[in-house]
Amino acid sequence: MQAWPWWAVLAYVIVDITVRIVAVVIVPRNRKPTSAMAWLLAIFFIPVLGVLLFLLIGNPKLPRARRRKQERINAYITDSASHLNFGTLRPNAPEWFPPLVVMNQHLGALPLSGDNGAHLISDYQESLDAMADEIRTAQDYVHVEFYILQADVSTDNFFRAMEEVAARGIPVRVLMDYWANRWKPRYRETLRRLDDMGADWHVMLPVRPLRGRIQRPDLRNHRKLLVIDGRVGFLGSQNITDSSYNLPKNIRQGLHWVDLMVRVDGPVVSSLNAVFLSDYYAETDRVPEGIDITRVESGEGDLDCQVVPSGPGFEAENNLRLFLGLLYAANDRIMMVSPYFVPDEALLLAVTAAVDRGVKVELFVSEQGDQAMVYHAQRSYYEALLRAGVRIWMYPKPYILHTKSLTIDDQVAVIGSSNMDMRSFGLNMEVSMLVRGEEFVDEMRVLEDEYRALSRELTLDEWMQQPLRSTVLDNLARLTSALQ
Repeated sequence: MQAWPWWAVLAYVIVDITVRIVAVVIVPRNRKPTSAMAWLLAIFFIPVLGVLLFLLIGNPKLPRARRRKQERINAYITDSASHLNFGTLRPNAPEWFPPLVVMNQHLGALPLSGDNGAHLISDYQESLDAMADEIRTAQDYVHVEFYILQADVSTDNFFRAMEEVAARGIPVRVLMDYWANRWKPRYRETLRRLDDMGADWHVMLPVRPLRGRIQRPDLRNHRKLLVIDGRVGFLGSQNITDSSYNLPKNIRQGLHWVDLMVRVDGPVVSSLNAVFLSDYYAETDRVPEGIDITRVESGEGDLDCQVVPSGPGFEAENNLRLFLGLLYAANDRIMMVSPYFVPDEALLLAVTAAVDRGVKVELFVSEQGDQAMVYHAQRSYYEALLRAGVRIWMYPKPYILHTKSLTIDDQVAVIGSSNMDMRSFGLNMEVSMLVRGEEFVDEMRVLEDEYRALSRELTLDEWMQQPLRSTVLDNLARLTSALQ
């Protein structure tokens, strides 16, 4: 084997040193220390691949033009909201609650509203059918936005409802994530069915360089919401697909997803509609005609609700800040349900500090994971959580507990599409709803009790018996989870 000439070796050394120095200057800028360290380690140890990956997925934000759109949308919503009466708010709010609401509104431009109704639907098929029933009542329009949208046996009623409404001449507008659907089962059949009914459908966050659509390819619009006529809405964790996601590997293992949706009515539906319209405008550069988000109707309850959108279109991590504010405000107990719990330092500190204050903290996760890297990254935090005093409940196989919720004390809850992981905080477009009202939290408590009854508690003694190979995998996955 012929040795390299001296000048080639010198050039390689100069380039290598230059890359490392430039990386130290560029990578940490406006980036979390953990994320910066993970990128620097990748670039230092695997320089060619590390640099290529950084150039491809190193920017966690949407393109500048897309962010400017979001700013214009926020300004429009703020201006519209300033002229509205969003119902009567509940009295005697905790001292910390109004400042939290102000923070949310500053970040996401959506107000707190009163006089709202909100009810949980925890059965998977029942949720799909309830949404279909409401779609059939539409008189003005139907707005559908889901991370995954598939026409299959389980969702047939949902699609038939859209078809019936469209046949009456009512606009049906549909948004779905590009990457989450493009190479999944039943994609072409789904598009064909949307075309046949005449739906106005669009994919979200497509990467199409030849059409000028260039952005980080692993950004996702992870929101799940439905709005009918601006008077009834749904949001939560469930996608419009069979509970197996129609994936052969899931069917072989017998895997099924356990989810939660919330039906809402009242002024908060206007806020939910505003999220849909902002995403529709971002993908189409136009606003649908005949939509009046200033039309506000009282709901069937008196809950205070605030919709909090988040994602790379915003300057801050809106969902993370909401979670942190609630965790530090809790006095009695915290219940967290998240299929993917991969906290950053701030969230981990907030959880463990709550235990130190005497707050009872419980975390519900799945015993079985569907995404290997996230599953192992999540496991790497179990020892620290258990030693701090957090109780961890493992939902049994072959089910994936996909609900995303947070409840504190007896009067405040958050429900929506956001996991408690770095992807949801930095890379996914999410939508969450803050709810104040004992009756809604009571519904959540009943569901949490059901989850607990079906789960088994993970103990520190059991966890410390994990084999070395599992610990190594967990720690490696933890390092890669910070690559944002």
